Amino acid sequence: MDRATLSPTEFSSVVTAITSAFGDPTRREIYLAARSTEDGVTATEVAKRFDLHPNVARHHLDKLAGGGYLEVTVAKPAGGAGRPSKRYRATAKADHLDLPVRHDDVLVTLLGRAIQMLPREQAELMAEEVGEEYGRRMAASLGDTSDTQRSVRSALHTVADALTAHGFAAHAEKRNNELRIVSEHCPFGDAVMTNPVICAVDRGMVRGMVAALYGGDAHLALESSKPMGDAVCITSVES
Repeated sequence: MDRATLSPTEFSSVVTAITSAFGDPTRREIYLAARSTEDGVTATEVAKRFDLHPNVARHHLDKLAGGGYLEVTVAKPAGGAGRPSKRYRATAKADHLDLPVRHDDVLVTLLGRAIQMLPREQAELMAEEVGEEYGRRMAASLGDTSDTQRSVRSALHTVADALTAHGFAAHAEKRNNELRIVSEHCPFGDAVMTNPVICAVDRGMVRGMVAALYGGDAHLALESSKPMGDAVCITSVES
């Protein structure tokens, strides 16, 4: 289905499905490994590569298969003797994960023009508040968070997966004892180059989701961004 035709409820379901499948960082790496080869992988191969118990590797693979991101084929061993092995290959369904969410260029241009009419500090505050409100709504769409207090690291992986579903191509990482969210793509396109204040929307989304999922205060700092001439946008998070 074309993402441009999805209703808010349908899109929330897509975000929930992706987060469920890829919320675990190991599972995400396993998916990438399976996708990198035409032959796919087996649970035994995954267990050896990621130093996992075979049952744990199989659980991750079955979770991805259950979401429709991997397809399973059964191959008989050479000579016909022994137990058949399952091979897991990436499906065509997962191809849409590489595509950015499409936004109406006219609306984005209008947003940029409107922001230019405001003092920068006021525009940035407004943009971050809007992003934070939307981030909390994104977190709520993932399920009840009232009694689920996650570690900030776990929360960031969930945030990154949800952002990726919205076209940011984001991932969470730890570097030099600092947790960061790295976004390799901006769905707002060239609008952020002429109106960098729009980046505050992204920062607000992260803040809103972290607050809802982590349940604590987190300090966010923008380390780099494309409008600043960097290759990726990086937001550091300190709990």
